[in-house]
Amino acid sequence: MGIALDEYTPDHSTISRTRRLIDLDTHREVFSWVLGVLTDRGLLQGQRIAIDATTLEANAAMRSIVRRDTGASYEEFLRGLAKASGIATPTREDLARLDRKRKKRTSNKEWRSPADEDARIAKMKDGRTHLAHKAEHAVDLDTGAVVAVTLQGADQGDTTTLDETLCKAGMAVAEQVGREAELRPNDKPKVNVAGIEELVTDKGYHSGAVVNRMKTYAVRSYIPEKKQKGRRNWVGKAAEQQAVYANRRRVQGEYGKSLLRRRGEFVERSFAHCYETGAMRRCHLRGRDNILKRQLVHVGAFNLSLILRQLLGAGTPRELRNRFARLVVSVLLLFSNTNSQQRLRRCRGISGSVAKCVARSRTRLRCPLCRKSATCTTDCYAVFRTAKPFCRLSRLFKLLGFAAPVSCRRPHAALDRKGNPWQCRQLVIGSGAYGRLPVIQ
Repeated sequence: MGIALDEYTPDHSTISRTRRLIDLDTHREVFSWVLGVLTDRGLLQGQRIAIDATTLEANAAMRSIVRRDTGASYEEFLRGLAKASGIATPTREDLARLDRKRKKRTSNKEWRSPADEDARIAKMKDGRTHLAHKAEHAVDLDTGAVVAVTLQGADQGDTTTLDETLCKAGMAVAEQVGREAELRPNDKPKVNVAGIEELVTDKGYHSGAVVNRMKTYAVRSYIPEKKQKGRRNWVGKAAEQQAVYANRRRVQGEYGKSLLRRRGEFVERSFAHCYETGAMRRCHLRGRDNILKRQLVHVGAFNLSLILRQLLGAGTPRELRNRFARLVVSVLLLFSNTNSQQRLRRCRGISGSVAKCVARSRTRLRCPLCRKSATCTTDCYAVFRTAKPFCRLSRLFKLLGFAAPVSCRRPHAALDRKGNPWQCRQLVIGSGAYGRLPVIQ
């Protein structure tokens, strides 16, 4: 980026103005350049592609929609219906009662948004009706890289938008194949020379026409079928019947099931990183071109994170911090176990019992399993409880941003050899990704 650590980053208004000045084709070239970087590192193969779509909430409100024919607002339209039905001065309760009786109250053929002409009325993932856009990803199932991204109208079905996204992905793979042949003609190609050979989607994309089109494209489809009542009528549809039956056999096989599992893993991961963690579930821009520009840069950054995951083993700063904390914990546990063994060796000549040496010592060591094995959980470590509420590890995890060690849910009223109370304690870090670790004081 060319920005030093002591320099200020550009303001958001500067980035927005720059995005408006740069056209959409330049953003697509940047996205293609990112795919070239992935190709050089072997993170793009282009043989098995999964496609899925999600909805993005538009930067427009439902209360602002107007009629396409007259330009009247929703309330003005209801008042006109009330006057036509004989209510001279309708109240809000009358308007609400009249609105509930109507069918297909908000249709995209009759209503539009003056704030965002490209937004469409659609049902969101949580069941709300809102103005939205539809984002569709084509993901490489071998590496998890997003090969193509398109922005469609939210009122269009999956079977309608599939062809455009698949064509974009095929063109991107063909471009990388030509780039490799030009730069490294004597090396073995990293991208599949034959292009896209297998397509995996969810059951929302299934239809006889879609499966038949995939067969004409020379692409093997793995699309689950929806449950249908009764038997289908195949009169005059022999080619479509063969394509549907072949797709059904592929989906029910072990290889097809494995591809469907990978689709759920890689495609949903791209949605989570780009729209949930990346905060693009609700658009703050208006217009299809502006949103698509932001989307291309956003997804391109997600593709670059695959390189970081390959180099460092972590693709996000949060995961890198978690791995660093795990390394620190492992080193501390290693040194503590080494010191404990040395103390035990020195105590063997002084005392015949290791427990007496531990009771005499001011340092707390990791003890074996809890004495009350009937009521204690598996792998629970017992340590001597002191008046100090937190140990050195808990203070360290507080600095790293993790939760401090907490007490076991089932304390045991036992006493050590000096009569001091002690109980089992358990270390809980974050979401429990590291499992149970002993508390050392």
